[in-house]
Amino acid sequence: QVQLAESGGGLVQTGGSLRLSCAASGRTFSRIAMGWFRQAPGEEREFVGRISWSSSTTSYAYYADSVKGRFTISRDNAKNTVYLQMNSLKPEDTAVYYCALDNQVFRNSDYKLPRVYDYWGQGTQVTVAS
Repeated sequence: QVQLAESGGGLVQTGGSLRLSCAASGRTFSRIAMGWFRQAPGEEREFVGRISWSSSTTSYAYYADSVKGRFTISRDNAKNTVYLQMNSLKPEDTAVYYCALDNQVFRNSDYKLPRVYDYWGQGTQVTVAS
């Protein structure tokens, strides 16, 4: 019904920047939320950030403490695409990054849990060299 595709990963030096894209295809709705997660080898999937909106003019973004001030989530409604701009990258940011779609806009702290998201992309590798 809905397919998500991440792109933009790669190799970058410490302090560099990358912009990840998540393109949605298939049936989508105007009131949704999109989350970004990451998973390093041997680690559990970790919440990175989330953007939600109920109109084309109003949106809300939330970030994990580990990336706050360095990462920014944005959206392009016309292209059905969500972006994750990553600046001041550190080696500990190395992971496979996933985007996910949540059909429920309003949530409590559950928005940090992978299980509440309905659709997932295949992931894109981000490697930060020291």
